[in-house]
Amino acid sequence: MNSKRERQTGPEERRTVERLVAAWLEETERNDRAAAHEARTGWESGELSDRAAQDLATWVTARVTDTGFTEDEGPYVEGPVRITPADKDTVHGWLRARGHDV
Repeated sequence: MNSKRERQTGPEERRTVERLVAAWLEETERNDRAAAHEARTGWESGELSDRAAQDLATWVTARVTDTGFTEDEGPYVEGPVRITPADKDTVHGWLRARGHDV
């Protein structure tokens, strides 16, 4: 882990990650209980497995709901939680700071 990067993790970044991880775990639970159990265990212990980290990175990328486009420029993607491109970048950065390749 990169301790310098971890020190730069602020409360706002942590809140974003916590909000999105909660939504991800909820969705994963509905689709793959074993994967959800593994991911939740890793999240609660502070050590996501590489598989769970990659799943989270892929999920947050696929679920970006606020594209920043106007109605004329492109669609607003509906979802259970609002996810901006900046939120996606925050989660990816948080995962990289913990040694995961995303």
